[in-house]
Amino acid sequence: MREFRAAVEAHDMDAVEALLADDVVFSSPVVFKPYRGRAVTAAILRAVERVFEDFRYERVIGEADGRDHALVFAARLGDREISGCDFLHLDASGRIAELTVMVRPLSGAQALQAAMAAQFERIAEEARATQRTQEAGARPAG
Repeated sequence: MREFRAAVEAHDMDAVEALLADDVVFSSPVVFKPYRGRAVTAAILRAVERVFEDFRYERVIGEADGRDHALVFAARLGDREISGCDFLHLDASGRIAELTVMVRPLSGAQALQAAMAAQFERIAEEARATQRTQEAGARPAG
């Protein structure tokens, strides 16, 4: 998906968030249970953007007009080189309904888990703030 790749590469996390469906399901490479919802997924992606260094997409797999895409990436986390893939599934409106991330090698996944655990409180607060903003915007003016 061109828009997602461009937004990630430009470090434009607001644009990334705008591409997510409200009920997006995010499957992490280091957590068993998927996360559900735009607010928490956007907060997680912001944290990933903070912890990865030299992040770059190297290849895109999938038909340009299809609903399923795989974006192969490489990054660095401290002294660990990581490779991985973002699997995107789009809903009928073209928003990201599912985002699954896989990374390798195991030592890189372990380093990612530790780095993301250190971001946990910030992720939770950002998700709560985004959720409050979304809920306030959905309420009718009274």
